[in-house]
Amino acid sequence: MDHKDYQHSLDYLYSLEKFGMIFGLEKVKAILEAIGNPHHEIQTIHIGGTNGKGSTAAMMASVLQQEGYHVGLYTSPHLIRFTERIKVDGKEIDQEEVAELTEWIRQRIEASGVTPPFTFFDFTTAMAILYFKQKRVDLAILEVGLGGRLDSTNVVDPLLSIITNVSKDHEEVLGRTLQKIAYEKAGIIKQGRPLVTATSQPSILRIFSRICKEKGSPFYRVGKEFSYIPCEGGHFHYQGLHRKFWDLTVNLHGSHQILNAVTALGALEVLDELGYLVSNEAMITGLTKVEWPGRLEMVCSSPRVFLDGAHNPAGAHVLKESLQKEFKYNRLILIIGIMKDKNYKSILQTLAPIADHLILTQPNNPRAASPVLLQKSLERNGEKAEIVEGVQRAIDRGLSMASSEDLLCITGSLYTVGEARAYFLPKERL
Repeated sequence: MDHKDYQHSLDYLYSLEKFGMIFGLEKVKAILEAIGNPHHEIQTIHIGGTNGKGSTAAMMASVLQQEGYHVGLYTSPHLIRFTERIKVDGKEIDQEEVAELTEWIRQRIEASGVTPPFTFFDFTTAMAILYFKQKRVDLAILEVGLGGRLDSTNVVDPLLSIITNVSKDHEEVLGRTLQKIAYEKAGIIKQGRPLVTATSQPSILRIFSRICKEKGSPFYRVGKEFSYIPCEGGHFHYQGLHRKFWDLTVNLHGSHQILNAVTALGALEVLDELGYLVSNEAMITGLTKVEWPGRLEMVCSSPRVFLDGAHNPAGAHVLKESLQKEFKYNRLILIIGIMKDKNYKSILQTLAPIADHLILTQPNNPRAASPVLLQKSLERNGEKAEIVEGVQRAIDRGLSMASSEDLLCITGSLYTVGEARAYFLPKERL
């Protein structure tokens, strides 16, 4: 394949971003109809939630692949390469396949009279679903992009739905209260299809319970049907519907990943009851082999450098807890770049006090907040902050300051993490 064909496809896909976020299912349904409604021909697992949905999806995919299933995985955003978004059995879609699918779908939708505006996410969701159909996957795991009810992925009628948790994020779109956000996320609950959630707030659980009752959907909770006990060294014990595991481990840093693992195991038990059998061995091995980049991922050992995509207040709180309780270091240096449409004040208020030094920067994205804006939000913590334009220069500065006993953490946005990952792992660009 001529690389120009792939680049031409990306140019077209990214050109759709000019339409911004258009919520609703009308356009994605029209695109899918133009290409033969492939979503009617695949079995899916649909995962929403404020945080942890990508990790949970990756864990489930890892376990199911260990069991021998042919598994599709659709996640967003990507860190470095567009092809990260669409995988089958852990292998990214080829650039040639992206180019061919983009051109084929474009021809079909033009012939069917489907006209813009439709979004980047509408098109790529349809592409992923068509690809999974072509690859004849046994199961496709789809991660919600934003919210749930009006998200492009909500065209599917899944075997089961998962809502990892509910906290404040994208409030200008989803609503200013947790209850409004919960209703948007609950939009992925389908008639008669089970829901698994790790949500713990009583008011949110009441909303989910009522909707499940109205739709005749079985309702499963972490903390009720699925429980766990955390142990030393990131291990945990699990008890579910029919299984008990002792001393499990997950191949991801951070104690919060235990909750994601329990959610995944619970969902896999429900899936088992639906006829997709999963062995104990596959569950245990799948968790030990899961990979999910950019989430407390160590990319350098001396000094230790961790990347974490905490991009909302809840994610920042989880990162703070992990850095304080699970790591030992002399000084903590934080490199932070945040999108201006995020609650950057709350993120900084959570993370800045635990840092010995802050480097404020800006990823190469038009949505990124300027470092000057971030600095103004720091108030009394501003004295330990400096501005360094560009993620690469910020990393150079951080590395020059850090001793082997220090810890350097790069966070605030998956866009910031993506640029940092390309810096430390240049082969990943290919």
